[in-house]
Amino acid sequence: MSHPTHPDHPHVHDEQCGHTRVRHEGHIDYLHEGHLHSAQEGGYEEHVIAESARNPAGCAPVACPGDHQGQEAIPHADHTDYLVGGHLHHPHGDHCDDHGQVATV
Repeated sequence: MSHPTHPDHPHVHDEQCGHTRVRHEGHIDYLHEGHLHSAQEGGYEEHVIAESARNPAGCAPVACPGDHQGQEAIPHADHTDYLVGGHLHHPHGDHCDDHGQVATV
């Protein structure tokens, strides 16, 4: 699968940069302004949490802490979820759906 790349991304992602680090498909991505950035030679690739048994994209109502202001947006399948306590929350009508866990470092 081809990923868009940012060859001249002005910010260097590392353990000290302050962005949330997400374990993703055997490597670490950095959550930055609603994008998952994966360091590659020549820039950063845009990654997405794939729809899977661990991270389904269907309706799975869960109690939600509010409107997700101040919580980090994270790309999941063909939409955006929010990282809430290690889980992907997706606003859906009058509730949120739990789209599974993600591991942060």
